[in-house]
Amino acid sequence: MAKSALLKSSLAKKYWMALTGLFLCLFLAGHLAGNLQLIFGDALQFNQYALFMTSNPAVKLLSYLTYFSILFHAFDGFLLTYQNVKARPIGYAKNNASANSGFSSRNMAILGTLILIFIVTHMVNFWAKMHFDKKMPIYATTVEVMGQKQDLYVTTSGSYIPVMQVAKDAKEAEEMGAQIYIDHGKDFYNAQAKIKVGEGYKDLHKITFAFFQHPKYGLIATILYVLAMGVLAFHLLHGFQSAFQSLGVNNKFTPAIKTFGKLFAVIVPILFAIIPLYIHFVK
Repeated sequence: MAKSALLKSSLAKKYWMALTGLFLCLFLAGHLAGNLQLIFGDALQFNQYALFMTSNPAVKLLSYLTYFSILFHAFDGFLLTYQNVKARPIGYAKNNASANSGFSSRNMAILGTLILIFIVTHMVNFWAKMHFDKKMPIYATTVEVMGQKQDLYVTTSGSYIPVMQVAKDAKEAEEMGAQIYIDHGKDFYNAQAKIKVGEGYKDLHKITFAFFQHPKYGLIATILYVLAMGVLAFHLLHGFQSAFQSLGVNNKFTPAIKTFGKLFAVIVPILFAIIPLYIHFVK
């Protein structure tokens, strides 16, 4: 009975909202560190990071926790908003909301909904392609051999396989007499022995650059991404310090928490926004 009441109470919802929100802030920081390789790293480094993030067991576990936190945070937010509206069905005769609260705190539900829409579209454009798109390219690099340029696939073991020697599948390998073919989207197989001889990197770097540099919708995608980061900034401005307040943190560190929260809410979205701007306008 007590447990049921705890789970259904507004206080419990605020605790869960705070905990999942702070966990997602940690995710944002880690995700930003990885994505900044699009600016400060090369294609191989970013694709190595992408492979690590999708294959390491501990990271995969954290990914599932992140998905759950996003859904729970959104659902919990909708419940709290509904409870607040239900508790006050008729507005005050005189209401000066801007004098009593900031823009972010008054519009957390709207901001959160916009962020959820962004997350869904973001995952469709990148996460889904990385995991399910059979046309996902495999990373290859160009080297100069005896004065001639040659395209080579780079395997996860550090070896190289000439692109010209690789068929897209077993059927094509049989038709063209190729010694190696690709299976499961990124694995290299010997055509005669039918055994795996290497593993390539899915080229998420290429997909990301192609998305923001697309001749038709690249600029629109870049602008929408930047606007989404503006929405995230407003959401974090209230959400970060509100999370600690919900958890009952009210001590000598409170001013420092508020200052760090404001810096986090501004710096993280700005750095995220710089990435597509750099890809579209600089590269």
